[in-house]
Amino acid sequence: MAQAATEAVTGAARTAPATIGDSEFDRDTAVTLREEGVYDAELSAGWTIIHAVNGGYLLAMLGRALGEALPHPDPFSVSAHYLTASVPGPAVIRTQAVRTGRTLSTGQASLFQYAEDGSEIERIRVLATYGDLDTLPDDVRTTALPPAMPDRDHCLGPSDGAPRIPGSSAITDRLDIKLDPATVGWAIGAPSGKGEMRGWFGLADGRDPDPLSLLLTVDALPPTSFELGLTGWTPTVELTTHIRCRPAPGPLRVAITTRNLAGGFLEEDAEVWDSADRLVAQSRQLAKAPRAK
Repeated sequence: MAQAATEAVTGAARTAPATIGDSEFDRDTAVTLREEGVYDAELSAGWTIIHAVNGGYLLAMLGRALGEALPHPDPFSVSAHYLTASVPGPAVIRTQAVRTGRTLSTGQASLFQYAEDGSEIERIRVLATYGDLDTLPDDVRTTALPPAMPDRDHCLGPSDGAPRIPGSSAITDRLDIKLDPATVGWAIGAPSGKGEMRGWFGLADGRDPDPLSLLLTVDALPPTSFELGLTGWTPTVELTTHIRCRPAPGPLRVAITTRNLAGGFLEEDAEVWDSADRLVAQSRQLAKAPRAK
């Protein structure tokens, strides 16, 4: 009887949701201070999509380094230029404070990896403004509305037969995404042509969202190019994210739209809503569109 009780407790502990600060996301975005303004990091193979490390995961890692380097704790605006594709393995992040004020501070950071000859290759460069989300006023005046989509139980995830993106199983195993059926026509060869992607988002281990994980969230759904009838890698050129408030616990809703694909590039505008129906993050990215087959 005692053994059964112990096993029950152990099983419950195994299935308990991860917590902020003690989750796979936190461990895999950890940075180690080498010297002032310089951090060592390890890019995990668990966050790759096709063959490259996901851009939102990279943004969260640099966001963590800047949060340690700057006097203010929370990202408000983060603009990133993706210079070369990142791969799993060691990296170094160099940060610099640009300006420090009473309520806001601005810094920049670059992530480097190593070539075979030992030289450094810059992968991503970020300019960001940080503040303290807990000090913001409660006044909200907005015409924005949460995305209209079915309840989570009526959306589609891998367990419901939704297909995986070829080569992307590493990151999809770490995410809990349920897509609006209206935006998965690409999966059956019938894309809508509308350039929209909507879904419920969370981390697979149950960790609640925070400002750093929102930097991942804006770049974690399948690309809108799939619903435009174009499949394949859609590499990010530039991504700007605004964190508007600290998210409430629970699943997030993400809506992404593309209005214009031209010259081989497209934009993606994303909104992230929390369980309290608040707009907690917004982003716009410029991405290179997959080539039509």
